[in-house]
Amino acid sequence: MKKYIGAHVSAAGGVDKAVDNALEINAKAFAIFVKNQRRWNAPPLDQQTINLFKSKLQKSGIPENMVLPHAGYLINLGNPDPNKRERSVKSLIDEMYRCSQLGLKRLNIHPGSHLRQITEQKSLDLITDNIEQAFSEIQTVGIVLETTAGQGTNLGYNFEQIGYIINKIRDKKRISACLDTCHSFSAGYSFNDPEGYKSTLNEFEKNIGFNYLSAVHLNDSKFDYGEKKDRHENIGRGYLSIEFFKRFMNDPHFDNIPIILETKDSKMWKAEIEMLYNMIKVPTKSS
Repeated sequence: MKKYIGAHVSAAGGVDKAVDNALEINAKAFAIFVKNQRRWNAPPLDQQTINLFKSKLQKSGIPENMVLPHAGYLINLGNPDPNKRERSVKSLIDEMYRCSQLGLKRLNIHPGSHLRQITEQKSLDLITDNIEQAFSEIQTVGIVLETTAGQGTNLGYNFEQIGYIINKIRDKKRISACLDTCHSFSAGYSFNDPEGYKSTLNEFEKNIGFNYLSAVHLNDSKFDYGEKKDRHENIGRGYLSIEFFKRFMNDPHFDNIPIILETKDSKMWKAEIEMLYNMIKVPTKSS
């Protein structure tokens, strides 16, 4: 097994339920929210739920490093307002602590937004400083920076910005990147033809480096190339070609990391996972 595909499954009723939901779709990886993603505060995780999650995960056969928690949507580490930024940092630290309780080592985040009140550069520096602050509070959990679509004032829409943050972080073992195929396609990175695919991978290697790639959000796009809109679509129903997904599934750059579907219709996840695995070419034995 080299490709570990799953989806961002529901944790409603307790994070341990996420493991059950992952197994129902034959996932080999999965993503979860460790608290309500649209609220600042949430009750602490109780020990029974923590124990259930760990027990179910161990029995599932899904490796711990194929679970990718996703941080809440309210967090903005690049916020120019110091009070709001502090609230974001505290929320990030809380989520990192929850990850550590569950035995998970990474937390996926959207880098942040400048809100048109400061320059992109200043906001990127704030993001970096605040990640360092969170690292000083929680030593056991790393951060995964997700590529974004460039919608609104969100940063991380080009590989240079992700690479800039990574380069400024002191402990390189705790920082990495997640390539979201819908986001990057919408931000202006071509994937659909062989030349564009190769060019995009070259840009990723040049500005971030595949040694820092620790996850993929594998999504089709409801909008066309370069439209800078964050709207996921189910595999084969958007503007990313089926040929792209076949190319992706046979590309060793994406081996041995969690590949997470966040596609529009969750009822299709099981079929999508099967379809993607069926795209893998079986090597023929030489005579």
